[in-house]
Amino acid sequence: MGTSLMRPAVPRTDVALRPAALAMVWLGVGHPHETIAVPGVALADADVLVAVEMSTICDSDVDTVLGLRSAPAPLVLGHESVGRVIATGHVGASAVDGTPLRIGDRVVWSATVSCANCERCRRGMPQQCRSLAEYGHERIGAHGDLTGAFGTHVQLREGTAIVRVPESLPAVVLAPASGATATAWAAVARARRDRDLEGASVRIYGAGLVGLSAAAIATEFGASVEVFDRDPSRRELAARYGAGSSGRVPDVVIEASGHAVAAAIDAVDLGGTVVLTGRPPRPEPVALDADGIVRRLITVSGVRDYSGTDLAEAVAFLAGRGRAYPFAEVVGDVRPLADIDDALRAASAPDAPLRIGLIPGR
Repeated sequence: MGTSLMRPAVPRTDVALRPAALAMVWLGVGHPHETIAVPGVALADADVLVAVEMSTICDSDVDTVLGLRSAPAPLVLGHESVGRVIATGHVGASAVDGTPLRIGDRVVWSATVSCANCERCRRGMPQQCRSLAEYGHERIGAHGDLTGAFGTHVQLREGTAIVRVPESLPAVVLAPASGATATAWAAVARARRDRDLEGASVRIYGAGLVGLSAAAIATEFGASVEVFDRDPSRRELAARYGAGSSGRVPDVVIEASGHAVAAAIDAVDLGGTVVLTGRPPRPEPVALDADGIVRRLITVSGVRDYSGTDLAEAVAFLAGRGRAYPFAEVVGDVRPLADIDDALRAASAPDAPLRIGLIPGR
């Protein structure tokens, strides 16, 4: 007589949503978004259901819609968001600081889901987990429909870094934290592993939101910061984030544009550090002078996304010393979630603001 093996059932908590949650589903290049209603979700033991307060459109969202970045349609885009906990699974979940999450907590969360057990996670690289999942970049269905930030709700899975945020900070400051601000923090933190930034000269290529955030963060660590960008208006804006003209060979270079890798390596001083974090959708080949890197004792590091600790520290920065910088002006346009297609077109324009915000129900 044969033996029948059965997979044990995963405990679920059913949550009915009245009115139904709405998700804006992207069907592929050239197609408008479709709105789907989600009347309920099934939460695994450590899942968290969040009602979205505001989401912001990141460059990667625009690249996906334009066909510059591959993505499995249909999906719900968006990974920069702030919201409020409205339900948890049976076991519950904890914030990055170890405290239990409660209904009503205002939170931001990581763009990635990691297992915490593989060797990459144990080495402090959860954003490169062996079983990595990414909000806003995965086909709907396998993990429900509320898998991206462009909706009224997001279902956060176990393995998501969740950070409780202050009520006093506006949504326009907090929503980009789980994208650009946390990535900038991770880039500066990587540079600080090699040298103290107090009195150091830091050059940043790219005055997008990652570059501007990195400028403010490095300035607060005592660095003299300069920002290079092709756009004169962005260079002027960088001055408001602490950038100036150092007139020195940089000790640290952060490449946040994706288009100046060779220039970044050529520019850094003897024994300096180059941190690469810019990721253009179609990167150009770069010829590296390996002998020059060796002779000049240069360290070149890559930073992709961030850890839960980086996200928590980025939020702490925004709530503290970051208030001295114009992060509240980053979102230059706020639109209703229903106008997502027009908002994405506006975000792809050459003169687009750093971020466009989307608000459910507005």
